[in-house]
Amino acid sequence: MENQKLDITNEVHRYEGLFNHASMGIIVLDSKSIIQSVNPFGLNLFGYKINEVIGNPIELLIPQRFQHKHIGHRDGYIKKPKSRPMGVGLDLFAVKKDGNEFPVEVSLGKYDNNGEKNVIAFISDITVRKLAEAEVIKLNNELEEKIERRTTQLTIAMEQLENSKMELESAIFFQKAILDNAGAMIIGTDEKGIIKTFNPEAERELGFNAFDLIGKLSPLVFHDMEEVTSRSKELSQELKQPVSADMDVFFAKAQLALPNEYEWSYIRKDGSRFPVLLRVTAMRDDEFGIFGFLGIALNISESKKVEKELQVALNKEKELSELKSRFVSMASHEFRTPLSTILSSASLVAKYTETSQQENRDKHIDRIKSSVNSLVDLLNEFLSIGKIEDGKINANLVSFNIKELLEIACKEMQALAKINQRIKYVHEGEEMVILDPSLLKNVILNLLSNAIKFSSEQAVVLVKSEVTKDSIIITVEDNGIGISAEDQQHLFERFFRAKNAVNIPGTGLGLHIVNKYIEMMQGQIAYKSELEKGTKFIIQFGNF
Repeated sequence: MENQKLDITNEVHRYEGLFNHASMGIIVLDSKSIIQSVNPFGLNLFGYKINEVIGNPIELLIPQRFQHKHIGHRDGYIKKPKSRPMGVGLDLFAVKKDGNEFPVEVSLGKYDNNGEKNVIAFISDITVRKLAEAEVIKLNNELEEKIERRTTQLTIAMEQLENSKMELESAIFFQKAILDNAGAMIIGTDEKGIIKTFNPEAERELGFNAFDLIGKLSPLVFHDMEEVTSRSKELSQELKQPVSADMDVFFAKAQLALPNEYEWSYIRKDGSRFPVLLRVTAMRDDEFGIFGFLGIALNISESKKVEKELQVALNKEKELSELKSRFVSMASHEFRTPLSTILSSASLVAKYTETSQQENRDKHIDRIKSSVNSLVDLLNEFLSIGKIEDGKINANLVSFNIKELLEIACKEMQALAKINQRIKYVHEGEEMVILDPSLLKNVILNLLSNAIKFSSEQAVVLVKSEVTKDSIIITVEDNGIGISAEDQQHLFERFFRAKNAVNIPGTGLGLHIVNKYIEMMQGQIAYKSELEKGTKFIIQFGNF
């Protein structure tokens, strides 16, 4: 009987120490959300005395602008309570007695007290972390060594506690409920790092049984050792002292009473991983000696997911903004020249009224036609991009003579070549292939147009096709201005123009369209290029 009383007393003292010395606010509510108990830290956090809060609804501590919504939320929680963080992905705020608001993190837990559903709220002021991302809430627990030293004093009080056994058991149940339903992983170790406390939330999240860990292993059993090793190097530099790749990584800052909150990866017993935000504090006795460490970890998988989704959305918005800027820049340049030509030639045609001036009229009419054709080509490229992205263009694979198609394409482009430029075409192997002739011709015309545009008047553009048993290879090679290594990585992006081509007409869409057409035919395109030495494009398809 005496041993039983001693055990009960020890439990009471331990949970009272947790409640009274915890470095976060702990508020106990009844099923109607009326405040039943607030620990000293919580009273100090909100600036109230105990008699000012007991019996009041929890909305006393919530900013007025949130109170009407909160009533519905907490009533819903009371109906279906479970241990969890509150407001994942949202910014939560509380209000002090003096009216000042401050940001908080809240974890909710629940337990039954004589048939009534009670709620436990764990509240942390995260003002410092929000502002500097460096400060942490220090959680201190009553030391087990302190409990042992006071065992004699508690034994003397056993006789007095005998008459209040029911109250004592209720207090034990209350304090145990806090630890068991904290909504956070609470892991305590001795000064050497051996696990002494492993609460149910930690068991649920990590899949380990507390019995298999307590007194036997350290938290390293569920940590990524590569991550631990990397962090030890960072801390060694930060603290300017050696920090070994073991439990010292977690204890180094706690021993110095420095902010000690970091993101870590936890590895479950089944090998799966999840991110946590871990705070580690040192547990100290009355002489300020360290006898253990306490870690409180929150699963931040949902927060990281939201953060990742926001980052993806931001990147897409940046990409869209860049594309808009490129389009505006390109369009303003490429449309201005032909439109100016049309305007000036139309004005001049109106002045040539005599029959003898027909030659001059014809010259300007030809300029107007050429400019209109340029505008049509520009618009066709824009329309092609839209059709590709809307899925309105598909490859229509048929059998045709690739040699005849490429010869026709080369003859068409030869008519548009500069003075003394020559397009040379060579074919090897079989002539019949299965591809989309329309898409392939557009690809070749585009590459030849670029080769002509970026080569000198005396240049030779070499086109070669080769059909083997397994593949179809087409190359288009020029000895023009080439492409810098820096620009090559952006070559197939929409609206991209190489730095050495900005003064040469073009939309920056051609190679993007070429790449898309080749992909539709299950092919690949590669290139080799060097400034002032030319460019070679290599297209390859499988021969089926």
